[in-house]
Amino acid sequence: MNTTPPDTPLLLTPFLHYKAPPTIARFMKSRALYRGLMGPVGSGKSSACCMELMQRALAQAPGPDGVRRARMAVVRNTYRELKDTTLRTWLSWFPEKTFGPFSLTDLCHSVNLPRADGSSVELEVLFRALDRPQDVKKLLSLELTGAWINEAREMPLSIVEALGDRVERYPAGRDGGATWAGVIMDTNPPDSDHWWYRLAEETRPKGWTFFRQPGGLLEQCGEFCPNPAAENLEHLPPRFYLRRMNGKTPAHVRVYYCAEYGFVQDGLPVYPEFSDARNVAAAELGPVDGLPLYVGLDFGLTPAAVLGQRLPTGRWHFLDELVSTDMGMVRFAGLLGQLLQDHYGGLAVEIWGDPAGMARAQTDERTPFDILRAQGLAARPAPSNDPLLRREAVAAALARDVDGLPGLVLSPRCATLRKGMAGAWHYRRLQVAGEARFVDTPDKNRFSHVCEAAQYLLLGAGEGRRLLHQDRPDNARQARSVNRARG
Repeated sequence: MNTTPPDTPLLLTPFLHYKAPPTIARFMKSRALYRGLMGPVGSGKSSACCMELMQRALAQAPGPDGVRRARMAVVRNTYRELKDTTLRTWLSWFPEKTFGPFSLTDLCHSVNLPRADGSSVELEVLFRALDRPQDVKKLLSLELTGAWINEAREMPLSIVEALGDRVERYPAGRDGGATWAGVIMDTNPPDSDHWWYRLAEETRPKGWTFFRQPGGLLEQCGEFCPNPAAENLEHLPPRFYLRRMNGKTPAHVRVYYCAEYGFVQDGLPVYPEFSDARNVAAAELGPVDGLPLYVGLDFGLTPAAVLGQRLPTGRWHFLDELVSTDMGMVRFAGLLGQLLQDHYGGLAVEIWGDPAGMARAQTDERTPFDILRAQGLAARPAPSNDPLLRREAVAAALARDVDGLPGLVLSPRCATLRKGMAGAWHYRRLQVAGEARFVDTPDKNRFSHVCEAAQYLLLGAGEGRRLLHQDRPDNARQARSVNRARG
C-alpha cells in the first residue's frame, strides 16, 4: 500500500475508493514519525488524513488470532469544531452502517471490518479536544497506534510532541505490535512566527516531514488569478476560489486561498488607526544621535520592551523591541542592558514601566524597578495606568500627520509590535446573535505585552499630557501637528 503511485486510486475496501492528489499521495507515502500537510481551504486535507488513518489500520499486521488491531486519536482545539467539522468529515467517509457504531458518550468510533484474507480489523478512533483540561490529561496517558491533529496551527507544539510519545504503544507485541506509528497533521497556513513555519521552513528536524499543496489562487502584479496547479478542483464547484475571494481582505485571500504563510485579523483590533503601509518603515530605522532614547516596559512572566525616539518635528520612531516568553525579570533586565549597550550606547536613556511593577512579589522583597536599578537601569513608573489614556496616547500618535508624514513609524525590527498593532492584539468577539459585540478589554496574549510596553513609553514621554491639555497656538511645534483622527 505504501508504493501506490500518485495517479493510482487507493482501494481501501471493496466499497470505498479514494484517489489522492499528487501532494497528498506523497504525504501518504512518507514514513516520518511526524508529518504535516498544509494547503488552502477545499484542497482535501481533512479527507486525506481520514483516509491515511484508515489505510494504516487496514495494513496493520494481524495478531495470532487474525485480528488487526489499531487505536487512533483525532484531536482538535475545541469540541465545537471537533463535532461540527472533523467528526462530520470522518463519518461521511466511514458511516456507522458500514464501518461500525459510533458512541456519542465517549466520542469513539469502533470500526469492525472483515478482510478478504480471513483476518479482521478492529479500529478504535478516539475524538478528543483540548478545551477541557481533564481531557488533555487523559489524552496524554493513552496508548495509541497513531494520531491525527486537525488544524494543527491551533495547537501548541507541546501537545504535538507529547502525542508523538503516545503512539507506537498499541497493539502490544503479543498482538502483532504496531506495524505503523505516527502523528499526522493538517492545517491552513499559519503565521510566519508559528512553530509550524519554524520546523517546516527553517530548522527541518529529522523525523519531521512537511508537505505544502499549491494554492487555489496565484497573486500576480497585485491581482489574484486561478492557479493551474491547484489540487482537488474536480471535487469543488466551478470557480470555487474566485467566487469566494470577493469581499475578502488581501491577507485573507493569501492565507486561505493562495496557501501562503500570513496573519489574518480576528476580532476588533485595539488600534484600527494602524496602517501597515503607512506606519511601518520600508527599511530598518537607526537611532538619531543627540536625541534621548525612550524605553517602555511591561512586566510579568512575559516582560517586553519597546525602544523609540521622538524627532524634533514631533514624529515618533519606534526603533526596536525586546520580547520574551516565560522569563524572569533578572534575566530580562540583563538582556535589555546588553541591547542598550551594544546598539544604543552614547544615547541618554529614559525608561518607563508599568506602574504595577512597584508592587513587591510574595517570594521576593524586590520590585521589578528594584531589579532594573540593580542592573544599572534607572526605570520609573509611567505617570498613569489608565487603559483608555494608554490606548489613546498610541492611537493619537498613529493617526497624527506631521508635514505630511505619519506621526508614528515602526522599524521592521519591531515584528511582534507590528503584528499586535495590525490586529493580533484585539477585543474578542462575543458569541451572541445579532449585531457583532466585543468584550470590553483586549485579550491578553503574546502580543499584548509589547503593545502595552509601547503605551508606557509614550505616556512616560509626555504623550498622555498632550491628550489632557488642549493645544495652544504658542505651544512647541510638535504639539501643533495635525491629528487626522480629529479631522
